[in-house]
Amino acid sequence: MEKKTVLITGATSGIGEACAQRFAKEGCRVIVTGRNQQRLVALKEELEKAGAEVLTLCFDVRDRAQATQAVESLPQEWKEIDVLVNNAGLALGLEPEYKGSFEDWETMIDTNIKGLLTMTRLIVPDMVRRDHGHVINIGSIAGDAAYANGNVYCATKAAVKTLSDGLRIDVADTAVRVTNVKPGLVETNFSVTRFHGDRERADNVYKGIKPLTGDDIADVVFYAASAPAHVQIAEVTVLATHQANGSTIVRK
Repeated sequence: MEKKTVLITGATSGIGEACAQRFAKEGCRVIVTGRNQQRLVALKEELEKAGAEVLTLCFDVRDRAQATQAVESLPQEWKEIDVLVNNAGLALGLEPEYKGSFEDWETMIDTNIKGLLTMTRLIVPDMVRRDHGHVINIGSIAGDAAYANGNVYCATKAAVKTLSDGLRIDVADTAVRVTNVKPGLVETNFSVTRFHGDRERADNVYKGIKPLTGDDIADVVFYAASAPAHVQIAEVTVLATHQANGSTIVRK
């Protein structure tokens, strides 16, 4: 794989961090973004020790002004983004729709949908101008069909699928590629966040099954990004072996 400049949102943990490590390992220049400056600095130091070129941008994708300022602040030699990994996202709560939290809904919609749109709008025009680039959105199996109490989170990931498909249509006359990666159970901080820090409840999500890891998803993301220029991996569903879909999980 030729040396590429890769921008990853939500890179301070989980899938985003694993993607940063994988691309850096393969010799790419990596722009890592997130809300936690301390974690960004620690990740930068870790990757640089391994010989990677790393730039950090600290901002919240929900804040369009922050995101715009961050992207515009990129040094000239970092402005041409080859791969955008729209990874920033989260689930909050697991209640019936009629009992859900307005605040949780707004956070999920603003991050998972509007944040992804903001980054796409900021980065893709230059990809189109250069007739080169790749957008990789981290969706979810939850976007294929709703599961019990998943309602709004499932809706946001269904939106990621639709937005990925729509963007792919919109750039079909260019060499820009669009990929939607849809993981199933991945053991990261995802469930801890969903349950507002309840570690015991989060751990129960993965009991009886060997879930995917952030590294597993990073492998898939890297595979899509490193495919030959004429090959577009449009969509990939990645599940643990004993998970059949969003709601069918066999625990042993």
